[in-house]
Amino acid sequence: MLSAESLKKIDREIAKYPVDQKQSAVMSALAIAQDEKGWLADETMNFVAEYLGMPPIAVYEVASFYNMYNLQPVGKYKLTVCTNLPCALSGSNEAAAYIKKKLGIDFNQTTPDGQFTLKEGECFGACGDAPVLLVNNKRMCGFMSNEKIDQLLEDLSK
Repeated sequence: MLSAESLKKIDREIAKYPVDQKQSAVMSALAIAQDEKGWLADETMNFVAEYLGMPPIAVYEVASFYNMYNLQPVGKYKLTVCTNLPCALSGSNEAAAYIKKKLGIDFNQTTPDGQFTLKEGECFGACGDAPVLLVNNKRMCGFMSNEKIDQLLEDLSK
């Protein structure tokens, strides 16, 4: 279900916990699985549950609670804009509107070419850098003016 390389990474995460607590690596295991597969299908979550020796529902609960996990296919680049109040007061709603117009999609949609998915997110802990967005849950971009958004989209489209 997952590559040998991904299983090796998960095993490294499991090793960080006591032998009888390997399910503590569930968040890392899901992130590793998602990095390989692009999103977390039920089969993938079932595999992670079996690998960690835990009930599938416990894995689903984790995956559905955190918005960093994709429970359906997303574009090559998932852009998540923080729209929490401090960011909204600092221009995130305008930045989101600009991205929507630029890409021709709304939140929870993917561009027809499969390149970009736009998501709405809650606090990323970087209110002073607002408006803030995350690229694929890993790269945080701050002070996102229209010019910086244009540059980011151009760079990602290459």
